Order: sequence, then C-alpha cells, then structure tokens
Amino acid sequence: MASMSDPFHPDTSERRFGHIKSFVRRQGKITAGQRLAREQLLARWSLPFQTAPLQFTEVFGRAAPVTLEIGFGMGETTAAMAKAMPERDFLGLEVYPAGVGALLRRIEEEQLSNVRILEHDAVEVLTHCIPDASLASVHIYFPDPWPKARHHKRRLIQPPFIEQLVPKLQLGGLLHCATDWAPYAEQMLSVLQGCERLQNCSDQGYSPRPSWRPETKFEQRGLRLGHSVADLLFTRL
Repeated sequence: MASMSDPFHPDTSERRFGHIKSFVRRQGKITAGQRLAREQLLARWSLPFQTAPLQFTEVFGRAAPVTLEIGFGMGETTAAMAKAMPERDFLGLEVYPAGVGALLRRIEEEQLSNVRILEHDAVEVLTHCIPDASLASVHIYFPDPWPKARHHKRRLIQPPFIEQLVPKLQLGGLLHCATDWAPYAEQMLSVLQGCERLQNCSDQGYSPRPSWRPETKFEQRGLRLGHSVADLLFTRL
C-alpha cells in the first residue's frame, strides 16, 4: 500500500498539482514487449512534458489538423484512426506505461508517422502545452467512470475541465466523448450541454457511433455484458 510520502500516492499528487486526479497511479502489469518498446521507441515518438506551448508544425513536421486523444488506453483506436486518416495528426495522452508501450509498438508496426505521445496528466497538458484554438478535434473514449458515488469527483468530464478544454478547440472543432457507463453518459450530456460554447451535433442528445471511431475490445466487452454505449459529439461555437 502506498504511503503518504509516496510521490504517486493520490493525496500527495493532488496537493502538488492542485486538482483532483481522474486517475490513480498504480504499479500495473507491463509486458516484456511493452517495456522494450518504451526503451527503444519512447524518445522517438513521445514528447517531454514542458511548461510551454507546443508548436504542432514543429512536432509533426507539417501543417495538418491535429486531434488530441485523452486517455488512449492500449492505443488500438489511436493507431487505427491514424492509419485511416494519414492527412491528420494525432497527439495521444496516457499516464499508464503499459498503454504507452503498447501504442509505441503499434506505431512502429504500422509505420505511423502522424502520432506522438505525451505521458502526462491531461489537466497539466492543457494548462501548459496546448495553444488556444489549435485543435481540430478532441477524443475522450471510455474514461474511467469511477462508479462509486464517493469517487464521482474523480470523473474527468466535469464543468471546470470542459471550460479549460473548449478554448483549445478551433471554432467548429469537434469534441467526441464515448462511454459504456449509463450514469456517466448522463453526466457527460449534462455537462456538455451546459457549456455555452458547445453545440450538440444531435437533436436526440446522444449520437450514433460514427463510422470513423473503431469499436474497441473494451467496448465489445461492455456490449457483451449488456452495457449500452453512448457517443456524444459536440462542436465549438
């Protein structure tokens, strides 16, 4: 069990960074292949966290629409979309080393040149690294639902986070969230519809899954368990 002096203890971390984390760092499993990918490929495809705005034309070596994916998990969706849309660039955020290693392997195997990784907390990245009006789209797929009531404060989709995120989108830019946890879907819909600078793409509340969002293994598992999947698509006004 982590002690209060452990730098990865959630209470210590939150005091240091000044906001409630939507994740808790744990010593998770990482395969030999994921560890090797990190050792060999991290310097090539990842960006160091910095307290200065990124220049995407320098990061990717070209001018192209940029998609930010927050919490890419094992990277299957990121890699699939980057391969299907080579005209777009993708910046993926993830805090878990196994997921970073998995996406690094996919980048190398698929020979993807339009993906970069930033292994850091999304709130800190938005605060320091992402210029205003620089993103064509933001994807937040299946974030931790934190189902217990006492943990709801850790959910990522909250009004302060959305107020911080929306200015990073270009006018007309897309915010796309997805979840298979119905109570969290309701909260997402309420929060997003409550933001005056966002417009729902659907007059039904939730949108059908767009064809360009791949169905993930995690999502398929949720469907087998009887969960309904909600997609929420909003554009910046």
